[in-house]
Amino acid sequence: MKKHKLLLIDDDKELADLLSDYLATEGFELICCHDGITGLEKAFDDNISLILLDVMMPGLTGFEVLKALGGNHKTPILMLTAKGDNADRILGLELGADDYLPKPFQHRELLARINAILRRINIVQNSKVASSSLKVNGVMLNHATRQVSCHDQQIELTGTEYQIIEYLMSKPGSIVSKDEISEQVLKRKLSAFDRSIDMHVSNIRRKLLPFSPNDKLKTIRGAGYIFLAGELA
Repeated sequence: MKKHKLLLIDDDKELADLLSDYLATEGFELICCHDGITGLEKAFDDNISLILLDVMMPGLTGFEVLKALGGNHKTPILMLTAKGDNADRILGLELGADDYLPKPFQHRELLARINAILRRINIVQNSKVASSSLKVNGVMLNHATRQVSCHDQQIELTGTEYQIIEYLMSKPGSIVSKDEISEQVLKRKLSAFDRSIDMHVSNIRRKLLPFSPNDKLKTIRGAGYIFLAGELA
């Protein structure tokens, strides 16, 4: 069985040592970078399965690392934020993070988040689809390459954004609740005051807008989201 390589970008060397030992017992190899510049260089390694990214670091902050990646990265990113700092969480999601975990955290909670992210990626990669593409209302997904285009113009989505739009497009014209998206896509129950789904959908909408005269995603207050069907193809 392939051992997943995880990248931790965090200047807390004591935490890095603890996580290295703990995650090794769970079958993971943890690569540690203690500043944002070194971490950014390593983030482009295709052999990295997941990035654990702290916010406050020397060299480059976690937010600056996310900005440098441009929101187009395929490797999922789990932000490590200060407990109770909602502004950091929202900004991280806006910049392309897939999920966040407040510090301090229990090691088992971190492990659960890591496994949930890797499990949903594995499901997407191993899923057998009837056709190689899905097209709804001018948006096309290529399942084999995971490329997304809107009215024949390619757009770049993060891994989590791709999985969310794919799920919504699989139910065109139907209301899909945030709880359903969280459980079926993020593979975890939606907690109170969790705005991660809102931010991911907002990012998708923003990336589609330059190539679409009409909004493809509609928010139904208190109910969820609809990917408008338009003309199915």
